[in-house]
Amino acid sequence: MEELRVKRRIVLVPVPAQGHVTPIMQLGKALYSKGFSITVVLTQYNRVSSSKDFSDFHFLTIPGSLTESDLKNLGPFKFLFKLNQICEASFKQCIGQLLQEQGNDIACVVYDEYMYFSQAAVKEFQLPSVLFSTTSATAFVCRSVLARVDAQSFLLDMKDPKVSDKVFPGLHPLRYKDLPTSAFGPIESILKVYSETVNIRTASAVIINSTSCLENSSLAWLRRELQVPVYPIGPLHIAASAPSSLLEEDRSCIEWLNKQKLGSVIYISLGSLALMETKDMLEMAWGLSNSNQPFLWVIRPGSIPGSEWTESLPEEFSRLVSERGYIVKWAPQMDVLRHPAVGGFWSHCGWNSTLESIGEGVPMICRPFTGDQKVNARYLERVWRIGVQLEGALDKGTVGRAVERLIVDEEGAEMRKRAINLKEKLEASVRSGGSSCSSSDNFVNSLKMKNFM
Repeated sequence: MEELRVKRRIVLVPVPAQGHVTPIMQLGKALYSKGFSITVVLTQYNRVSSSKDFSDFHFLTIPGSLTESDLKNLGPFKFLFKLNQICEASFKQCIGQLLQEQGNDIACVVYDEYMYFSQAAVKEFQLPSVLFSTTSATAFVCRSVLARVDAQSFLLDMKDPKVSDKVFPGLHPLRYKDLPTSAFGPIESILKVYSETVNIRTASAVIINSTSCLENSSLAWLRRELQVPVYPIGPLHIAASAPSSLLEEDRSCIEWLNKQKLGSVIYISLGSLALMETKDMLEMAWGLSNSNQPFLWVIRPGSIPGSEWTESLPEEFSRLVSERGYIVKWAPQMDVLRHPAVGGFWSHCGWNSTLESIGEGVPMICRPFTGDQKVNARYLERVWRIGVQLEGALDKGTVGRAVERLIVDEEGAEMRKRAINLKEKLEASVRSGGSSCSSSDNFVNSLKMKNFM
C-alpha cells in the first residue's frame, strides 16, 4: 500500500505518575529511533522535564490541569475522574494548536489508558489514536472482566473469606483477592474507572509493555475481545532504555554494594506510592537482621504516615539496620538489580519493577500493595515460579524465612535458574526477529498505511 511519508509526529499523553511515565517515555525513545518526532503532552502535575535524555522531544503542558495538591486533596480515583473532565477541552486546544504549528503532521496520538479524555480530541480532528497500557496484559484482562461485574455482589464476595481465597472463574490461577482492586478508593469507583480504561472507543490499536513469552494466553484473549491489533512490544526498559525517574536517585548505594558478597544482598523497594506503618517497618527490620543477609532498603520520604522520613522510627530500628543494612531515599534501580551482589528483590510488584527484575534474572519476594501488583505477585509465584509471596500481617519470623528461602536455600537457587531463563527469553524477544521486535516493526509499518485509522 502507498505510504504516508509526511506525517511523522507522534503525540504521547502520559499519566502523571512514576509507574506510568517511565514506560511511555521509553516508548517515545523507541519510536524516536524509528524516525518519528515526539511531542509529550503533560499535565501540571507531571514533573518530567526536557532533560538531556529527552532533549529531542517537544513538551507541551495542558493549561488549567490539576496539581499535586489536588491529588492530595482528592485521592487517586477522584483525581483521575476530575483530570479527565477538565482536560478534555484544553487538550483539544493543544492538539489544534499543534496541528497548526506542525502543518497537520501528526501520525498518531498514543495515550495512557487512564488519560481517556484524549479520545474526544482525536475524534474531532480525525486523528489515529492508540491506547497504551503500562500494566501487564493479564491485568488488562482482569480489568476488562471486572468492568462487567456488579459492584455490590463482587464486594460481598471479596469480604467472604471462603470466596476470596477461591480462583476467579476463567482467570486461573488468580483468586478473587488477587484481582486488581485498589487501596485508594471504594469498589464502585474502581470498577467505574476500569470501565473507562478498557473502553478503547475509536482507538486503532493497543500497545502493551509486555511480551509473548510471559503472557501469550492473556494477549490472545485481548486480541479476541478487543478486535483491534494488539502490539506487545516490551519490555521497553530493554528495548529502549530511557532514564525517567521523577525522584532523585542516591548512587552511594552502588559503592556499598561493591563491598558485598556475590548474590548475598536482598534489595527492598516498595515503589513510589506504597505506605508502611511503623510496626511493619520494625518487623521487617527484625526479620532482615535475623536472616543474617545484607540488605539495601529504599525508604521513600513520606512513605511512613506522620513522618517526613525515618525520624519517627524508634532507635531500635536504626540499630537493626546499621548492623548489615543500607538505607537510601531512592535508588538507581536498574543498576542495583544488575549488580552481581544482589541475590533477590523484595518488591511491591508493580509491572515496571517486575519486568526489570525478570530482565536481570533476579527472583523476588512479593509484597503487593494495591491494584495490578496483586496480579503480578500471583504470576511471579505460581506461573513463572520465580517469587515468594508474603500474605497477611508481617512478622519477623515470616520475613526472615522468606529471605532465607530466596537467598540461601536450594529453592532460591532453582528460582534463580528459572529467572535467568526468562531473562534470556526477554532479551531474545526484543532482538531482531524476536516477537516484541517484530511487533514493534509491525506497529511502525501500520502507521505508514493509509488505512491505519
